[in-house]
Formats: sequence, structure tokens, C-alpha cells
Amino acid sequence: MLDALKRDTLAHRAGGQATAKDQTDPSLKPQMRAVPTPEPVDPRDRRGPFRPERLISLRERRSNDRYARLFRIGDILLITGFTMVLAQLIAPLGWMRSPVSEVLPFLTAVMVTGWALKSLNLYQFLRTENLLVHVGKVAAAVFLGALGGVCASQFSPNESQEVPLLGLWTLTALCTLTLMHVLWFEVVRSWRKRGLLTPNIVIVGATRHAQKLIDTALERRDVNILGIFDDRLARNPDAVSGVPILGDTQALLSHKITPYVDQIVVALDPSAKARVNHLIEKLKMLPNDVSLLVDVHNETGRQAALSRLSDMPLAKVSGISEDERKAFNKRFQDIIIGLIALVVFAPLMAIVALIIKLDSPGPVFFRQRRHGFNNEAINVWKFRSMRNEAADATASRQISRNDDRVTRVGKFIRKTSIDELPQLFNVLKGEMSLVGPRPHAIGMKTGPDESARLVAEYAWRHRMKPGMTGWAAINGSRGALETADDVRRRIQLDVDYIERHSLWLDLYIMAMTIPCVLNDRSAIR
Repeated sequence: MLDALKRDTLAHRAGGQATAKDQTDPSLKPQMRAVPTPEPVDPRDRRGPFRPERLISLRERRSNDRYARLFRIGDILLITGFTMVLAQLIAPLGWMRSPVSEVLPFLTAVMVTGWALKSLNLYQFLRTENLLVHVGKVAAAVFLGALGGVCASQFSPNESQEVPLLGLWTLTALCTLTLMHVLWFEVVRSWRKRGLLTPNIVIVGATRHAQKLIDTALERRDVNILGIFDDRLARNPDAVSGVPILGDTQALLSHKITPYVDQIVVALDPSAKARVNHLIEKLKMLPNDVSLLVDVHNETGRQAALSRLSDMPLAKVSGISEDERKAFNKRFQDIIIGLIALVVFAPLMAIVALIIKLDSPGPVFFRQRRHGFNNEAINVWKFRSMRNEAADATASRQISRNDDRVTRVGKFIRKTSIDELPQLFNVLKGEMSLVGPRPHAIGMKTGPDESARLVAEYAWRHRMKPGMTGWAAINGSRGALETADDVRRRIQLDVDYIERHSLWLDLYIMAMTIPCVLNDRSAIR
């Protein structure tokens, strides 16, 4: 510190002497050149030690996580496939026509291996896991399966033939599964480097708890901390361990970084209960999960810790608990039914596109920016139903009865919701779901006010992908929202669906959509 001060002092003195010399000898005066003033950096764009080069939305990261989970299905299909081939050698009549005792050893080997692969956490691909350790676990799972097969072969009359075949099965399973897991291990490692699997968080509160979380995350590298928000800006530095302070909590509510955030972590001292509760109530306006960093040094904190982040205990206080199995099933349902619907409705869509083109000048499709999952902005596609020059991309003026902006064809396709069919492409792309809260235009207004400002829980509807149809649509809340009460009712119906959605409820909503649309005489579309 002292050496640095001395160097600065000497440099300052040398600069002063050079200036004096320049003043006495005009020939030595340098040419004055304008030095460009650097443009101020937007605080929202400052990067810390965690922030990746490209931010990945939460929707994209969860999709990649589900793709990684498909690996387990691939393993089961792989070992079942070559097991059936090997079993044909001992059961030439086929699995279904052979005695159970003849195929039981192979069935047992497959089931035990699948169970062992899952039990050894081989589908989590933890950042801290070593490849050799991972391969060792694969070998252990295969040998456990082989052991189960040998035990089951004791009940077979062909034990002498089956044991050698189980040895061949073990060698084949070990080679193929090891190769597959090495390949997937490298793929997942690449995904992590690109930020496709690493969760993003922001911290509320530049406190010692935040400092501890950042230090742990820097060591483990299992989470990206994009920034800190704190209401005491005047008393805080610009950054904590390199993580930038991006503003106060009010700024967080409308910050452009929120669609990329998995979780908001409140890192205030839990003893400041009034302040913590006030902040949590404010943050509940966002669709993001909100968690409280708890104090593990007291009994209450230990009991409240429901999850961990970088080995730090958290208590979730807002958000929807994500059931990965339900999410996977819903995405599978969207792809299968979406593809079938696209094939079935393709002729109708082609005819509608032709009629729109003949009816009025302008493009066939209309694209509008709307809120998607986690407040992500997405482009939603529709058939154009208004005059091209009157199209309202921001929905600043909602549709009204006998609206003069709507074309002749537009009246029919809006009334029957045929104009929504192009959203099947949004569904297949993963931006929307077949069933969910209907996507609203960004900045949509109800009367003179922005709809999002009329209901505190408005953003809760963004905790799930928007849908082509939904619980609100079949319960009368379809079309324009003319009053604040209309907005509140729709939000309540959307939240009800999000909290209790299931495969069977989705199928019921899809089945009821067409009758509800055809019998709805009051909706303004």
C-alpha cells in the first residue's frame, strides 16, 4: 500500500515538472488531441465472475435438463434390445411363448441394472463427479444386474446354458453402457460450459450471508450468480466478490434479466423479520421462485431448510414446485398431440391462408410479442384477422364488438378460434403448451391501464408455459378483458390451473375447448 502511494506521488511530481518545462519552452508543447470520453456502461449489463457470454432462458435450460433425463430411457431400451437378442439363443420360441423360467434371468438382469443405474445417481451428471468414478459406477450397476440374473437362473432348467450367456450379456452391457455414458458425460459437460444446465440466480441483500454464498459458489461452480439487488445502494460497494450490484429491489421487479433467472435468493439476516417479510411480499409479484437463505445455527433454520444451493440451506417461500415427471409428461403430450393436430388441421390451415390472401392485402400471418414462461418474451403466431394497416402488435387497444379493424374473414376465424391454429408451431418449438394460461401481449391494456398493474399476482400466470387453450378459456374467460374484474377473474382461473394441472385435466380441457368455443356467444373476439 505504501509503495503504491509512493509511486503515485512520484508520478504526480514528474507530471508536474514536465508541465512546467513545457510552459517555459513552447517548442516542446505537445499537440492537443481530443480524448474520446468512454460511454457509461449500463449497470444492468455489468458482468461478474459467473455470468456466461450468452444468457440462456429458464425454459431452454429446463428443456435441456429433460433431454438429459431421456438418457435413462435410452439405457433401458439399449440393454433390453440386446438382451432380447441374446435371449433368443436360449429361448428360440420367443419371449412370449417361452416358459417364464427361461427368460427370467435376463429380465432380472435388465431390471436390476436399470434400478442400480438410477440408485447410483448416474443420471445427475454432477459437475464435481469424475469421469472414472462415473464409469466405475456403470460397471458396478452391470455386475449387480449380472448377479441378479445368475441368482434367477437357479430356477431355470437350462442353468448350464444360461450362465455362459449371462457372461456374454455382462460383457456386452458393460461395453455398450460404458461407451454411451462416456459420450453423454462429454455432451453434458459441454452443455454445462455453455450454461445450458447451470442454474442462474440473483441475490437480494448485499450481506455477509450473500458473501458466504458467493464464496461457496465460486469454489463449487454449480450455480451462476448474475447480480445482487439491495435497497441500501448508498452504503454498499458496486460489487461483492466481483458480483455486480444491479440496483434496488424495485429495479428487480422490471429488470431485463428476470427471464433468465431460476431463483431469487433473499440473503438478509433472518432476525430482521419485518424487513424480510416485506421483501418477500414484494418479490411474490414475480413468476420466479423466491427462496430465503436460512440460518443453520438455530433449530428453526435447520427445520426450514427444504433444499440446498451450493451447499447452502434454502427455504422456498414463493413459486410452484416443479415436478419433473409431470413436466416431462406434459412436454411429451404437447409433441405427440401437437404433431397429430398439425397433420389433421394442415388442409384447413392451407385453405384459410389462401382465403386471407384473397380477402385483403397484407401477410397471411400476424406475429405478436407476448409473455411466455418466466416472463420470457416470445413471438406468438396467428392468422391475420385485421386490416394490415390497423394491426395492433402491442394490444394497446383490445378488440371490441363490431370492431372496424377486423376483416370479413377475420370475424369468422376469430369467432371459431381458427386464427389460433398457427400457434401449433409455437407448441412444437417449446415456447407454448397445448394447455395453459393464454399468452397476453406485452403491455396489453384494459381500458386506460396496463393489465399487469391491475392485479398484484398477474405475473404468477407466467409460472407455466402459455397455452393454446386453458382452464380460463373453457370457464367463460375468453376474449377481451374489458374491466379490472375481468382481469382478476382470469388470473384466478389461471393460478387455479397451475396449482392443480395434470394429464387428465389437460385432456378434459382439450375435449371441452371446441364445444365451449362453438357455444360461446358472449365472448368478444
